[in-house]
Amino acid sequence: MIGRTLRNRYEVRTLIGEGSTATVYKALDKRLNREVALKILLPNMREAARRRFFQEATAVAHLNHPNIMAIYDMDEERGQHFLVVEFVEGESLTHYIPSRPEVVVELGKQIAQALDYAHKRQVIHRDIKPANIKVTPDGLIKIMDLGLALPREAKRVTADGMIIGTPAYLSPEQAQALKLDYRTDIYSLGVVLYEMATGELPFASDDIPALLMQHVKQPPPPLRNIKPDLPLALESVILKSLEKQPDRRFQSGEAFAQALDASIRTESSVDAPTQSANPIEGVVPDTGPLLRLPLRLIIADDHTILRRTLVSFLAARDELMIVGEAGDGETALQQTLALSPDVLLLDLNMPNRSGLEILPDIRTRAPQTKALVLTGRDEDWYVMQALRAGAHGYLLKSVQETDLIDGIMKVAQGHLVLGHGVAEKVVTGVVGARPDAIQLAEQERQILLLIAAGFENSSIAERLKLTLPVLIETLAQAMDKLNAKDRHEAALTALRQGYILLDELQTLEAK
Repeated sequence: MIGRTLRNRYEVRTLIGEGSTATVYKALDKRLNREVALKILLPNMREAARRRFFQEATAVAHLNHPNIMAIYDMDEERGQHFLVVEFVEGESLTHYIPSRPEVVVELGKQIAQALDYAHKRQVIHRDIKPANIKVTPDGLIKIMDLGLALPREAKRVTADGMIIGTPAYLSPEQAQALKLDYRTDIYSLGVVLYEMATGELPFASDDIPALLMQHVKQPPPPLRNIKPDLPLALESVILKSLEKQPDRRFQSGEAFAQALDASIRTESSVDAPTQSANPIEGVVPDTGPLLRLPLRLIIADDHTILRRTLVSFLAARDELMIVGEAGDGETALQQTLALSPDVLLLDLNMPNRSGLEILPDIRTRAPQTKALVLTGRDEDWYVMQALRAGAHGYLLKSVQETDLIDGIMKVAQGHLVLGHGVAEKVVTGVVGARPDAIQLAEQERQILLLIAAGFENSSIAERLKLTLPVLIETLAQAMDKLNAKDRHEAALTALRQGYILLDELQTLEAK
């Protein structure tokens, strides 16, 4: 073929590669004076292979994305059928196995976003693997070889029950020859990123049936067993993409890309009040600052079973990502300082420094992190102590799952979230539940604020320049208005109903 000119236009220059169904050449399009690649179908191919060859053109001809190889034309000459496609300079993704976490994330984000674009146009690739992906000298991903891509309107070119794809990268549903949707590509990309991050495949066997069974039944080994220094958040993202059930994986390529980005997000980018142009569906906040999703969480609780249950439950949410977990207060503090999470979910009673002990350090040394207490202690004293120390919310461990998710999102937006019983929540500053009949005087409000901040009556009287009898009488009036049995309950009720604000409370220092 080298030296021939097809259709009086495409001058074949060099051989690029040979596959089971086609030979690929670099050529010059003399009409447009540009380099292209020609995929020439091998002679005597079976009908199914021929149809897959032409399906590549029809499947992706309408796709126009910088990370997807473009197809220019489909033609034939003297019985030789060929595709004219974009010529891509660069290395196969296999050249990047293994890679540093930053490289895994950057290249993985590009692949995930390209797949998201294709999926939204009803195209499933079905054969994502390193050999089908190139990286240009500029670091741009190009998804190649869409011969197995399946558009919505395409007819099947394989019999039902026939497994097609590359065994090492097949999704469980592919391995079982089940009906596929776009989430099969999410799984295959997870296998690719697992291999990039560790240098090893999650499942490997020379026996193909055994390999397929591993995809269907066997959980992948934790990546940090192979690469102990791999960021925990990146491991969590990749393992989520490898869930056996499609409903437990990321539900879009965009969600996958956002999670990858958040897995190694730096402190400076955490502070940026930005949000993706394509936020995860269903979790766009309606008030407060825009959130960069997914939110990055650390879970600190010394009860291992509860902590692991929380990790499993929260990690299944596309809008949340677990970047660390701790069984004691000191570890929780160090992880927070190192990883800059959006939210620290914190138990109060833990060994090696309690949650109450580390809250002031979190407030001063990691001000970008919101601390949400999750505890079994429902006494008002504990609530006030936690809020004084810097907590942004307080929920009981009996909280319902939906209320816990809601509490995390609200705290990340800067709201105060309080739980009383089973997740009774009130948001600071925009409280609609304030009884209309209650009108606290400013002096009453100031007294309750100082009580919430930990001041004793004598100190409050001195600070506000009141006599002690006047202070006690004014406090009694406020307690009566709020139907509170003691000064602490009155202060907490004032917080719940928005008469005093968390920001005010945390700027005061108790004496």
